Amino acid sequence: MSYSRGSRYESDSYSTSPRRSSRSRYRSRSRSVDSSDVENPGNNLYVTGLSARVTDRDLEKHFSAEGEVIDASIVLDPWTRESRGFGFVTMATVKEADLCIKYLDRSVLEGRVITVEKLLLTAAG
Repeated sequence: MSYSRGSRYESDSYSTSPRRSSRSRYRSRSRSVDSSDVENPGNNLYVTGLSARVTDRDLEKHFSAEGEVIDASIVLDPWTRESRGFGFVTMATVKEADLCIKYLDRSVLEGRVITVEKLLLTAAG
């Protein structure tokens, strides 16, 4: 039994279809985000320089000195489940977030100097 070139390439659509679907998913996700979808009231903080020993609870405790912490989370490597050295903190108010930047930026947590800055969310698309 012989195969012609045309039929071989016509039936080989599987190799291109996953790439097309992932691209279209990516495009649709980025297009669906516009400035009205993104809410950034100014109370979200980006924290870097974290020790691998720091937990979500340690981060929350450190920031609660300046106000009410709504959420504190360390970003973990998905495979090793170890800290990637940065995290996010959401304070109750913008004023409390500003106090955290003023008093906790360049502070020491678990023996490491951390940096604290406002999280800038931008709309893609």
